[in-house]
Amino acid sequence: MTAKRVFGITSVVVLLVGVGWLAPAGRVDAHCDTMDGPVVKTAQAALEKGDVTPVLKWVKPPQEAEIREAFQKTLVVRGLGREARDLADKYFFESLVRLHREGEGAPYTGLKPAGAVEPVVAASDKALEAGSAEELTREITQLIAEGIRHRFTKTMETKQHADENVAAGREFVEAYVEFVHYVERLHTDATGPAGHAAPAEKSSEPSGHQH
Repeated sequence: MTAKRVFGITSVVVLLVGVGWLAPAGRVDAHCDTMDGPVVKTAQAALEKGDVTPVLKWVKPPQEAEIREAFQKTLVVRGLGREARDLADKYFFESLVRLHREGEGAPYTGLKPAGAVEPVVAASDKALEAGSAEELTREITQLIAEGIRHRFTKTMETKQHADENVAAGREFVEAYVEFVHYVERLHTDATGPAGHAAPAEKSSEPSGHQH
């Protein structure tokens, strides 16, 4: 790589830093944070077409101006060469995902690599692409049913010996608490609003039933 080329790429990095695009990398827990997630895929297509409109749905109205400005700057930087394009694209993806997460009230710590999506999320995307939720519904329903039956069976087995001694009683209580909380979590997820909160961000005890 020539000195002129190195200087050019360095200038691109300085430009990106100047517009606040150098975000820290790290672990994230949401599908929208992956390189093969829907947010980045939308951004990739928008950059290729030179039209920012498709990406605006991923941010809130107050964030629209920032994304429009970042998009235009990205288009300019992309014209400086292959390395500059790749660098500019990456930081536009990070800017878009960061603002999307911010708009949802969720933290942002960087992008996950492609292929880091959980199987159930990949299955959800597959259902959307197929235009049918039937297969996904069957798979999830089966997993839930197995989870309930397993915990129910263990609770019933330990209940039969719960009064024989303290150790047996505690084993029953442990199984009972896990069974009830499992069902409560399922009910809460089925009836409550969806959001970006990761498991670690939720309360360890479901509302309405404490042990």
